Amino acid sequence: MLRLWGALVMATAAGAITHAAEPPLAAVAVVGPAQVVFSAQRDACDGHDVPDAPARAFRDAKGQIVLFALHYHNRALRGPSLDTLKIDCRVVLASKAAVDPAAYDDKSWITATWTEDGQRVEALLHHEYQANTHPGRCRHKEYLACWYNTIVASRSEDGGQSFRRAEPPVVVAAAPFHQEVGQGRHRGFFNPSNIFAAGSEKYFFAATTGWGGQPFGACLFRSGTPHDPTSWRAWDGTAFSIRFPDPYRSRERPRGACRPIAPFPAPVGAVVRHRPSGAWLAVFQAKADGNSFPQSGFYVSASVDLFAWDQPRLLLAGPTLYDDPCASDGQLIAYPSLIDAEAEGRNFDNVGESADLFFATLRVDGCTITSDRDLVRRKVAIKVLR
Repeated sequence: MLRLWGALVMATAAGAITHAAEPPLAAVAVVGPAQVVFSAQRDACDGHDVPDAPARAFRDAKGQIVLFALHYHNRALRGPSLDTLKIDCRVVLASKAAVDPAAYDDKSWITATWTEDGQRVEALLHHEYQANTHPGRCRHKEYLACWYNTIVASRSEDGGQSFRRAEPPVVVAAAPFHQEVGQGRHRGFFNPSNIFAAGSEKYFFAATTGWGGQPFGACLFRSGTPHDPTSWRAWDGTAFSIRFPDPYRSRERPRGACRPIAPFPAPVGAVVRHRPSGAWLAVFQAKADGNSFPQSGFYVSASVDLFAWDQPRLLLAGPTLYDDPCASDGQLIAYPSLIDAEAEGRNFDNVGESADLFFATLRVDGCTITSDRDLVRRKVAIKVLR
């Protein structure tokens, strides 16, 4: 899902907010060994069950943890604690490989959730229209050249036992053109972070590859009413004012561009509030560039206001999905997220002095990324520096 950002991860988005807070606000360090939460080879219900997205969790109305981190035939891991999560083989949201791009039902991943009561759950879907798989829909044959991506809303009324799309679909963020426009590269909005709260407002980051007038990078969205998915607006550098509506059903076009926020070179894995300090922590993956990112791996950055982030610091080194798999020594790491078992509230959007770094390991055979993947977690310690 995230593997094809190579040309974009070597530079900061043009026009991005680039000021940084120095010295660092907090230190985050891996202090525990890897523990396998889910093994595709051991635990899968079928071939679709592979770790393929950052882990997202919430507590349902009965106090059970529901966690999504797998593939586009969406199944959840469930259990009374992070230590007891097991896959539930019911598909809570299927992907129908719809030929019509306006249906927004080709391939969808549940990539963000929010619930107030554990019963009604709002979800953001990373939706890929893979035009190369639909005859006559793309001038090219390659996945990347035909990939058109949108953030779409979904909802559960039964605590995550099932999710449904609205009819017609509700688009949260889309490029202002149809899928056949600009083929030859991947286009649209991708990989929303978790939804996280600051007071009564909710936020998420989404990455975009950009278009004429819209720089590429990570854009910040906000809503005071996430149960109304049309209420999400993106930061334009001054205010949360930009709406990216459905180009297939609306004549409305964005009134400007969202302003990418540095230092994120591509999708943001997760954002959490550090309870002891009030600072925000973001984890993400990056490819070595000899500058901001001296090594490939997972990085962490901190902020007090969600706009100015300090210098990224390496959290876990290793080749990621942005690196050449042929030079990976047999394994990649991807999809980082931070989850604290003791988080306040239902949505795991805050951490204390420790948390778990959830991520996927992907076995590489020669130059091929295989479906032999594990979802693992490692304990991290978090220390306030100022």
